[in-house]
Amino acid sequence: MRPNSMRAGLARGEVQIGTWINMVRNPAILPLLKAAGLDYVRVDMEHSSPSIETIAAMALLARAIDFPIVVRPPVANREWITRLLDMGVWNLHCPQVESAKHAAEIVAATRYAPMGLRGNGGLIPATDFEGSSMSPERRAFANQQVFVTVMFETAAAFNDLDEIAAMDGIDALTLGPADLAQDLGVMGAPEQARVLNEKRDLVLAAAKKYGKVCAMFLSSTEEVRRWKDAGVLLLAYSSEIEVLQSSLRRAVAAIKA
Repeated sequence: MRPNSMRAGLARGEVQIGTWINMVRNPAILPLLKAAGLDYVRVDMEHSSPSIETIAAMALLARAIDFPIVVRPPVANREWITRLLDMGVWNLHCPQVESAKHAAEIVAATRYAPMGLRGNGGLIPATDFEGSSMSPERRAFANQQVFVTVMFETAAAFNDLDEIAAMDGIDALTLGPADLAQDLGVMGAPEQARVLNEKRDLVLAAAKKYGKVCAMFLSSTEEVRRWKDAGVLLLAYSSEIEVLQSSLRRAVAAIKA
């Protein structure tokens, strides 16, 4: 079984820079983005429409070229977690984690016994078809390689921040800026950036306190550099949609000028 190179890089303290994939369905986007210098990509299934077959094809190619994908499922439950892990996705970006109870359910679904209760899929892409997932050695290896990020997206979720951050099997902490801003009542308000940065500070402090990774999604290179300098290791810059549109908009404006 191939190891999770994103987890390995983070364990060495190396910054991992990626972007979101929201629209492109062709798996060839993966080697293209790898050649651009990114360390990983994050594929969205919560607010976008890739099929499970698209994710499966991307997961196989990602493992073959050693370019990690992270997937955000529509909901962080056992059904989606099991399917994504079995098709070879190592890294999960779990939305709407509201409580320590939910976080514990995620851990149980992502790890085999004795750490959790992940279902056994047999000879599957997650084993690179090299053997069954029933092997004790493969189960232990899989438990070590899976990487789980949980998203704090409401004010109530922060009540369990320390308990979740301290939990074995939760590897990284982040927030969902748009949904959190909405829940806090600051969406579009002058104080939105300040309030969200205060929450980012809380997440980063909890990650440092409990030896976890802090992840952040940011839309500008200036913000990415700021939070990288603050100690955030797992950074997602923009998305393929935003980069494509903004680049073409600038080019068209320059041509028409």
